[in-house]
Amino acid sequence: MSSLHQEAPEGPRYLLTPPPPGATPPPRLPRLPQLRESDFLRRACGALAQGQKTFVWGNHLRTSLERAASCQDYVSASHYVTRPVTAEEATFPLAYIFTLHKELATFERLFRAVYAPHNVYCIHVDEKVPARYKQEVEKMLECFPNAFLVSKAEPVVYAGISRLQADLNCMKDLLRSTTPWKYVLNMCGQDFPLKTNKEIVQHLKKFKGKNLTPGVLPPPPITLRTKFVYKEHIGLKASYMKRTEILKLPPPHNLTIYFGSAYIALTRPFVEFLFNDSRAIDLLQWSKDTYSPDEHFWVNGK
Repeated sequence: MSSLHQEAPEGPRYLLTPPPPGATPPPRLPRLPQLRESDFLRRACGALAQGQKTFVWGNHLRTSLERAASCQDYVSASHYVTRPVTAEEATFPLAYIFTLHKELATFERLFRAVYAPHNVYCIHVDEKVPARYKQEVEKMLECFPNAFLVSKAEPVVYAGISRLQADLNCMKDLLRSTTPWKYVLNMCGQDFPLKTNKEIVQHLKKFKGKNLTPGVLPPPPITLRTKFVYKEHIGLKASYMKRTEILKLPPPHNLTIYFGSAYIALTRPFVEFLFNDSRAIDLLQWSKDTYSPDEHFWVNGK
């Protein structure tokens, strides 16, 4: 990560923990290039375990609110990648979906970590969040021509159809993109990659056009998610799924319902299939009043 090589006059600073007002400034530390990364991480983890927060104050990315007048300054100061690093990556563009509802600074760090100018990014901001949050996301995205807000936002309810629909709305927008992306990956705003863009590309290429949608037959307690009708409840203080005593009809087309992860990697042809094949459309309709349909729709749609 380029942030490991930033010049930091007050020493290496990692976490988003600014010092409280009136606190004693943190001690000066050697600049990061003078420390082996393993040594610094050991010291940082030890300091955190002992409650020594002064060790890890500082060096957060410049957020939207703190951004300088120009996008060029923001992109440069935050060390974004501004050109494809390798030919292999440039010829294998990816699409990303981010679903956000809080912690803008965390999302900015995530976005910076996965950003590449040859990829394309769709950001879904929960319709329920304060307008200020969405405005800050919009300001940030103005600096990136290959990133955009979804055209239709959903008021997301955890484990409801709205969570799945948020991804689908972005996928529909991404299909209109001129970027010839090979796979689409979905993330929430609190995720963080463990691999570089090149490593992700190399891993996906091994699947030779297959989807990454692992799934298993559900154990008995999980089958209740599709046995009864569930309804989304959106309240002023909380939103949640409510189970009714209404039994659902069997799934369409005699499907056996598998359960898997809500987070997947899908090929572009498969995403087109989801919007055009009657079986996929029927499955989506049937799933709209189930619990956590994003954990069974992808794996059963393939």
